[in-house]
Amino acid sequence: AKFAGTKKPMNLSNAALEVLAIIAYNQPVTRSTIDKIRGVDSFGPLDKLVTREIVEEKGRLDAPGRPILFGTTEDFLRSFGLVSLDELPIVKPEKVEDFKLEAEEEIQLKLDI
Repeated sequence: AKFAGTKKPMNLSNAALEVLAIIAYNQPVTRSTIDKIRGVDSFGPLDKLVTREIVEEKGRLDAPGRPILFGTTEDFLRSFGLVSLDELPIVKPEKVEDFKLEAEEEIQLKLDI
């Protein structure tokens, strides 16, 4: 594929799409922030996004340990047919509350089993 100049089709897991959405809407963002939002470790999906050049390092946070800040690339915009990040859909606050309630119900169902 490298020799022919073609790229592999972009098949992303649900976890990678979650991480990508978090980065796209919150960039620049650290891995620990991504982990905190998702509630699980994001090393694997984040590494996949960096390898596919959809996400890149944007610098370092001026905090202890100087964690890496991640953001999206031009390839991300092209892959999703966007001209700029301003074209990302706006998530309404009431939808966010609905998502939180759904997640809490799902967690409760898992605990009841």
